[in-house]
Amino acid sequence: MSNALEIKELTKHFSGFTLDRLSLTLPSGCVMGFIGENGAGKSTTIKLILGLLKKDGGEISVLGSTLSEGGKELRERIGVVMDECNFPEMMTLRNIGKMMQKCYRTWDAGKFARYQREFDLPQEKMVKEFSRGMKMKLSIAAALSHDSRLLILDEPTSGLDPVVRDEILDIFLDFIQDENHSIFLSSHIISDLEKICDYIALLHRGRLVFSEEKNELLERYVILKGGAAQLQGLDPRAVVGVRENSFGVEALARRELAPAGLVQEPASLEDIMLYHIKSERHGIGTERGV
Repeated sequence: MSNALEIKELTKHFSGFTLDRLSLTLPSGCVMGFIGENGAGKSTTIKLILGLLKKDGGEISVLGSTLSEGGKELRERIGVVMDECNFPEMMTLRNIGKMMQKCYRTWDAGKFARYQREFDLPQEKMVKEFSRGMKMKLSIAAALSHDSRLLILDEPTSGLDPVVRDEILDIFLDFIQDENHSIFLSSHIISDLEKICDYIALLHRGRLVFSEEKNELLERYVILKGGAAQLQGLDPRAVVGVRENSFGVEALARRELAPAGLVQEPASLEDIMLYHIKSERHGIGTERGV
């Protein structure tokens, strides 16, 4: 299987922040969810992939080429949705369609019109009159209306109601039915990622915590519940993190090392992310030192 995206030792230095030797791989035909708290470096990574920032070190390969090697033909095959709509505020959809026709040889006006209808976007209103959700749907429609093989999406469902979010996820799932199509998706809405992703990569303070298959992650971890004394006696190798609440103590633990005597519940992606981030910040233990 070829790879849609390969990042090796990617580094970018800012004052007070460093994206530190990030390495990850997205196989073709798959969806990778890119997660982490605000300021973790997700948007920086996306801008580096797209050549909007200059890297300080490392290598980036997109669809088998670097952006400099692939040139305009490679850019035609990348669909991009950033967390803010980048179309001029004074343009209408009609103007945008004409502009994109000139920018992309592979622009499909009929497909763009179909997404306009599906997303209920007004043809004659200017972009400045659109709500945030409408602007995001416009960006998604444009990204899907040329010969995109890789979608790079930064918070594409942000600001959308649950019904529209679900419709957009279905569109992404349709897109990925072609084994030559892939999606790199940054989102804070973990439930969306759990629905469509094959791989999950967690970034924390500029460092990659893990990049793994989603199903393997969900299978590897469980939530343990019990008393403080019970959880303190756990094998330290089993525990990612522990926290105390009004009902007792719970821990994210590796399933194969978890003792049978404690209550076990499935761990969600959100559980896995939060416990790993707390573990990175504070070491293994609880928010209150249990």
